[in-house]
Amino acid sequence: MDCLSVSRLLCREYAGGTYFSFIRSAGIIYCSPELIDLSNECLNQVYLTARFFGDVIYRKFARTGFSVSAVGMGTYYDFRWIAAAALLGKQFSRARIMSAIRTGIDAGINLIDTAEFYRSEELVGEAIRGYDREKLFIATKVFPTHLRREKVIRACEKSLKRLGVNYIDLYQIHFPNPRVPIAETMAAMEELADRGMIRHIGVSNFSLPRMKEAVSSLRKYPLSSNQMHYNLIHRDVERDILPYCEEMGIALLAYYPVAHGKLADAHGGKTNVIASIKSRYGFTTNAQVALTYLISRSKNTFPIPRASNPVHVSENAALGGKLLSPEDIEALVSASG
Repeated sequence: MDCLSVSRLLCREYAGGTYFSFIRSAGIIYCSPELIDLSNECLNQVYLTARFFGDVIYRKFARTGFSVSAVGMGTYYDFRWIAAAALLGKQFSRARIMSAIRTGIDAGINLIDTAEFYRSEELVGEAIRGYDREKLFIATKVFPTHLRREKVIRACEKSLKRLGVNYIDLYQIHFPNPRVPIAETMAAMEELADRGMIRHIGVSNFSLPRMKEAVSSLRKYPLSSNQMHYNLIHRDVERDILPYCEEMGIALLAYYPVAHGKLADAHGGKTNVIASIKSRYGFTTNAQVALTYLISRSKNTFPIPRASNPVHVSENAALGGKLLSPEDIEALVSASG
């Protein structure tokens, strides 16, 4: 067994406290007897993987009862990537993306978001193969042209096949479609839940009035989430949608959480504030500060930065279990305008 395989094994077992524990400050790993012959180099790699796992923050996702990593992974790449996948059957940087997703899972991230439109469901399905399905929270989306009852059910069946799973944890309406009554779509979503094809129902890009309409249209199951554009620069959801989510116990999935990389390369008034927070909290990247702002601002928020680079995914996972103080949250808001 190579070092990476051992790392994955140990991280999965660590979740249940079965095989080993580690003392981070001393850099010591206690392994089961089967692993004592590993080289020091291999043990060091195992330790690094375990360190990331230990740093991950977990929270209950809405009222689902499922504990997910506060920071997840998104698999929207860009329109060129989607076009190449759709028209040419080519997925650029496939190997690196696969490695990024697996690196995230190995680091303890168990929330993975995709969509039929992204053309990345098959890639996610391949990346999660070999992991414990019950410990993963897989979210995908149905496109707005598929919101009639028959089309919702057919789209879900195709997503299940592409993902290679028996159920979807969170099935979301990607965008509202004003030509299709939300009640019809929600009835179809509840039918999917009754059949065991999905476990929870979500929406994406829904305004507050549309969210309320979705909530009132559901008869058997609660609305679990809304996925919105949300980051330190783009904070519109904090006015109405986030307070409603907090009131109703609905999760808010935040896409573009580092603003297409703008927050990773912060400049202007934000620079000094971010640098100060990085230093005081022990962060190594600006992106870690941006992500920690979101999960500190509300326990209902789950940012899903794009998983395309294994190094960045590892950094996103390694937030050290830290949350920002109210004073630092306010300082970031003030500096961001």
